[in-house]
Parts: sequence; C-alpha cells; structure tokens
Amino acid sequence: MMVQEHEHNSHIHGLKSRLVTHIKGIHIHDHSSLRHHHANTSSIVDEIETTDDLEDQNVVATITQLPATPTKSTQVSEKIDPVNKMDSKSTPTGATEKSEMEQMKEKFAKLLLGEDMSGGGKGVSSALALSNAITNLAASVFGEQWKLEPMSAQRKARWRREVGWLLSVTDHIVEFVAKKQGNIEDFRQVMVTQQRNDLHMNIPALRKLDGMLIDCLDNFKDQSEFTYVSRDAPDSEKGPKRKEEKWWLPTAKVPTNGLSDSARKFLQYQKDCVNQVLKAAMAINAQVLAEMEIPENYIESLPKNGRASLGDSIYKSITVEFFDPDQFLSTMDLSSEHKILDLKNRIEASIVIWKRKMIQKDGKSGWGSAVSIEKREQFEDRAETILLIIKQRFPGIPQSSLEISKIQDNRVITNN
Repeated sequence: MMVQEHEHNSHIHGLKSRLVTHIKGIHIHDHSSLRHHHANTSSIVDEIETTDDLEDQNVVATITQLPATPTKSTQVSEKIDPVNKMDSKSTPTGATEKSEMEQMKEKFAKLLLGEDMSGGGKGVSSALALSNAITNLAASVFGEQWKLEPMSAQRKARWRREVGWLLSVTDHIVEFVAKKQGNIEDFRQVMVTQQRNDLHMNIPALRKLDGMLIDCLDNFKDQSEFTYVSRDAPDSEKGPKRKEEKWWLPTAKVPTNGLSDSARKFLQYQKDCVNQVLKAAMAINAQVLAEMEIPENYIESLPKNGRASLGDSIYKSITVEFFDPDQFLSTMDLSSEHKILDLKNRIEASIVIWKRKMIQKDGKSGWGSAVSIEKREQFEDRAETILLIIKQRFPGIPQSSLEISKIQDNRVITNN
C-alpha cells in the first residue's frame, strides 16, 4: 500500500511539473480575473433578506449569489463530481486515487491546451484558462448551496482539493530578485527566483476570505428557529410566491411569532460579515485591475477624442467651469444596470483618451490635443471622481469593457 501511495503521489507531482514547465515564465496577466472569479463566486451570501409576515407565518431567507457563468468549454465537466457521489467508506482506496488522478489530468489538460480540446493551438492564454477553471469549479461547488446550512463534508473536501490543484500552479509563477550571498565583509549579489510578490500577498488573503465564507455557513449548524419547506409541499405551505428571478431558492419557515431577537441579530451579523468579506475581495480585484496594462486592441477601438466617447451632453457637463460630481450624476439616467454600465464604459474610455492625449504632447499623433495639458488633467480628474462614485454606489455592477479587455486580452506583463 505504501508503494502504491508513493507511485500515486509521484504521478501527481509529475503531472504538476509538466504543467508548470509549460506555464513557467509566463507572467499571468489576469490573476485579477482569477481573484475576481474566485472571490466573487466564493461570496456565497451577499445579502440575507428576512420578511416576517405574521399573517402567513413565513420568512424568506434569501441567499443572493454573485454571477458565476461557466465558460462553454468547461461547464459540462464541472457539473458532476463522481468522487462526491460515492460513499468514501465503501469506495476502495485505489479506485478513489484513480478517480482523482483522472480529474487532475482533465483539469491540467485544459490548462495546457488553453481550453482548446482540439489541440489546434487556438485556445486562450494559460492565465485565462486557469482563471476560468477556478470560476467553473466555484460555480459547480457553490452553485447548489441554496440553504443557510453548513456545506457537506464531501463538497467542502472537493472544493479544497481541486482549488488546491489549480492554485498550486501559482506557486511556480516567479520573478527574479537580488540576494546577497557571503558574509558582511565579503558578499556578492546573485539573482534568485521567488513567487511573484502580488501572488505571494493576495493568494493567501483570498484563501483566508474563502475560509471565512465557509465558516459563515458552518455557523448555521446549530440554528433551529427556521426550517425549509419541501419542494413537493403544497402551495399553502410555501407561502407568498417568490420573485420570478429567484424561483429556485427554497422557502424558509419560522415559528408563529416570527424570529426571535437573538436569531435576527445572528442573521444580521452573518450578513455584515459576508459583506465585509465581499468588500475586501473587491478591493483586491480593483487594485490588480488598476495595475494591469491597457490592451492595444482596446485602445484601437476608442474614438480619438473625449467628446466622441462621452457624447456632447455628458462632455459639456464635465467640462463646465464649475463642476459638482454629485450634481452631474443626479442629471444622469441611472434607472437600470445597463444604463449605469454604459455610463461607466463611456467615462473609463474618456479617461484613457485624455491620459493618452497628455502623453502625446506634440500633437503630431492622432492622439494629440490642442487643449492645454492643465485643462486635460482637470477633465481627467473629474472623470476619475465620477467613476469612483459610480463604483461606490453600484458595487454589484458587471465588469466594464475595459476590465473585460484587461482580463481576456493581456497575456504577458512585466513588473519592471
């Protein structure tokens, strides 16, 4: 048995090494995507809404999950975990090890091929493939977690095992740093490799946030004030019909007099904790996205001036002599997610345009500008302020065109 286990571990180590050899040296461009998707899909509880209706004797405890849409190339294989469908006590150890090995082979094959399973070399970058793999794994594992109750031991073990496989790749994404060798009087500097600093800082932070979210679910193990109505129960037991967009969520039923004060405080505390975790994850994501270079294809798609990007009305509002960002936003139509995202896209595009105009000072390039640098800086600063307010007011808004472009199109970035 010891020999079999050693051979199994050797195979796994060899498989990891071959993948790392393929990826090593690539500066993963979209670890922000990796973080973004991992943090977002791991944010199980964004909001717990309780509706205490004494007449219907019902409470709806809603788990609102952040979007996690699996990519077409990976969603099928992520839906079923054959290991978790088995009873670990009755499954032979050899069969379990073989099953885990096959899962690892399949996941790492997708990374090596960039999700192009035809082997034609038309796949996405290794970085994006890794990000998508974590996104799809999270969607598969957390997608069925519809109740405020601890995650099953099998599901929790699968998540930790498989996300560990994928994140092991980041251990081998390195950068060169100078290190002194020798004693104080006689030393020399040599270049050594170490895990890239941003990954070294942020991956452990995201692991901790992930653990906190799982702990939030574990905290519900001793609650006994509400139960969930069976799917097959008559409509009279289910109470008021749920909103159409949340029809799949089960309905929780509470005692006749509603939830106790302690239960309400407990639910509010869990909600606050999860919201803090979400804010921390979003802050990491925003920082990394801000540091990423803007892809050339995004720049090429932009108009040559801010007025064309914003439109005459918005442009005039931003370039007036006396500017108030709150007053500006009060005049904008922000009645739908689509309109908010459209404004965000326009503002971000204008910022990029104005920054490039300030760089191209000679005016010979198509990005040159006849407007003074001082005015251009003022316009860019106003647009940055508007963008910040939009992000603060609407934290759940989808990714902008610029953010999507950064995640999908950047392949290699250096930290130098």
